[in-house]
Amino acid sequence: MRIDLELIAETIPKGARVLDLGCGSGELLAHLRDHHGTVGLGVEIETDRILDCIKQGVPVVQKDLDTGLGNFLDHSFDIVVMSQSLQQMKAPHRTLAEMLRIGREAIVTIPNFGFWNARRYLTFLGRMPMSKLLPYGWYDTPNIHMCTLRDFEDLCREQNVRIKQRTVVDSQHRSRKLINLMPNFLGEVAIYHIENNA
Repeated sequence: MRIDLELIAETIPKGARVLDLGCGSGELLAHLRDHHGTVGLGVEIETDRILDCIKQGVPVVQKDLDTGLGNFLDHSFDIVVMSQSLQQMKAPHRTLAEMLRIGREAIVTIPNFGFWNARRYLTFLGRMPMSKLLPYGWYDTPNIHMCTLRDFEDLCREQNVRIKQRTVVDSQHRSRKLINLMPNFLGEVAIYHIENNA
C-alpha cells in the first residue's frame, strides 16, 4: 500500500464508517476493511479503477466529484477521505465543506506548492514546478488549484474548520524533525485530519 495511505490508515479508528473520495483501486478501503474492521464506500470516476475496486470486493460508486456530493446524507459517515485530489477539484472550498457535511471528520492529503523546490522552479528557472510527486507539464496537469500549507490552513480558518492533526512529510512520506521546523518550506505533502468547529 502507498505510504501516504498507510499514514491515513493509522488515524482511522476500528469499525469506522469511511467514505473515500477518489478512491482509485480501493487499496485504502480494502486495507481498512481487513485490518480495522471498517465499513467503507469508494467514489471513483475512472472505469478501470472501479473494476479494480470490484476485484478487491470494495463497494464503489461511479461519480464525478465536481458535480457535487448531494446524494450523501449529513453525517452518514464517520470519516471522509480525499488523498491527493482536493487540488484537482473545480471548487475545492465547496468540496471541503461537503466532506465535513457528510462525515463527522475528514482526512485530506495535499501536495505543498510552498515546498522549496517548487519555489526554485518559479524563482530561478521561471517554470512551473515538476517533481516526482508532480510529474505533469503545465499543459496536462490535473492540479488546477495549487496551494501551500498556509493557503490550506487559511481556508480552514475561513470555513471554521479545526485542524485536529497535521502531518507533513517528504516525497517518500517520511516525517523528519527539520521538516517540522519549517513545514511550509521543507514539506512536500501534508496530511490533515480535520473537523468542523463546534
